[in-house]
Amino acid sequence: MRSIILGLLMLSMMAQAQTLEECQQAAERNYPLIQQYGLIEKTTELTVANIQKGWLPQVSASAQATYQSDVVSWPDDMKGMFGQMGVNFEGLKKDQYKIGLDIQQAVFDGGAIKSQKEIARQQGEVQRAQNEVNLYNVRKRVNEMYFGLLLIEEQIQLNKDLQELLAQNEKKLASMLKGGTAAESDFQNVKAERLNAAQQMTGLQSQRSALMRMLSAFCGIEIKEAVKPNHGDRLFDVNSFNQQPVPMIRPELKAIDAQLRLANAQEKALDAALMPKLGVFAQGFYGYPGYNMFEDMLQHRFSWNGMIGARLTWNIGALYTRKNDKAKLNVQRSMFNVQRETFLFNNNLEQIQENENIERYKKLMADDEEIISLRSSIRKAAESKLSHGIIDVNDLVKEITNENAAKVQQRVHEVEMLKEIYDLKYTTNQ
Repeated sequence: MRSIILGLLMLSMMAQAQTLEECQQAAERNYPLIQQYGLIEKTTELTVANIQKGWLPQVSASAQATYQSDVVSWPDDMKGMFGQMGVNFEGLKKDQYKIGLDIQQAVFDGGAIKSQKEIARQQGEVQRAQNEVNLYNVRKRVNEMYFGLLLIEEQIQLNKDLQELLAQNEKKLASMLKGGTAAESDFQNVKAERLNAAQQMTGLQSQRSALMRMLSAFCGIEIKEAVKPNHGDRLFDVNSFNQQPVPMIRPELKAIDAQLRLANAQEKALDAALMPKLGVFAQGFYGYPGYNMFEDMLQHRFSWNGMIGARLTWNIGALYTRKNDKAKLNVQRSMFNVQRETFLFNNNLEQIQENENIERYKKLMADDEEIISLRSSIRKAAESKLSHGIIDVNDLVKEITNENAAKVQQRVHEVEMLKEIYDLKYTTNQ
């Protein structure tokens, strides 16, 4: 019972998360790519752990059976001498057998294992950074759906107001029709406009339902309505945005930095490849012949054999490609820096465009209120003129349509300006 209550509380809390920021956060948590972080982390840990095992003793077992065309044997003079003494020395047999074990332990590797682990970690950082870029793009998709839903909800509200206004005039014309001061066609004209507005409402509600389902599925929460950002909130104060591009830290730039760090780690690995390697080893085998070859030439028997030692190796073959490998890394760094400059260039252009759009909508909205006020006055005057028979109903419907269009235009400008602000916030990662 307690778990059911907690579940219902969580569902109610999720259903309330309807602001744009909450939708963005919910979408990032719900997006399948969020699971990629854990997978990348686990893969990196396993890779580093495997590389670290390079310090463990390396053990190999082998078994061998051979038949040789020739083997070590006594010189003919010695065979003859021994033969005169009654001793027959045939030498080694041509069929030889060996079962062995080889153990090697690295003591000094010149930093090769350390550099390989750093490369693996930086590769994991590159993958995480790229995953962050993909998740950051989720915000853009949420913005598109959210403001589309917000615009439709504004249009639905205006459509309700329009239907109410048309219904009032329809009622008035019905009364005038009974009094003989209005024609049947006038009443039917207004009624047709109201029904047309009702049909438009059906379409808007269908669009709203579809967008709401899409946004709910994308965010993983139940979206009941879009909450329009408050102009008074400092986060949405349009005056806080200027016409100059602002510095920002976008995930794309972090991804480029991760690529540069990976190149640095790979360059250190080139240096480690030139260092000498020191190790100790132990070898043992059971077979024929053994290390005591002279005894085996006499007795032809299997024996146990062993050896321990130290080995210093220095492979200078890395010098052959070192210059080209470093040049390739420098070319890669240059490419990443070009990507950075290109991204910043395009990002600055986006900021300029979005700032210009915000300023444009601010200017348009400054006139919207006056236009609506004038259209409302004209519509009220038309209603009065219709009552006195000065104009016909077509003129009134025209003025009602003009007033509604002015209101729609104001809401469109407002929502579009808010969307531009959020687009700028997305562009600058604020």
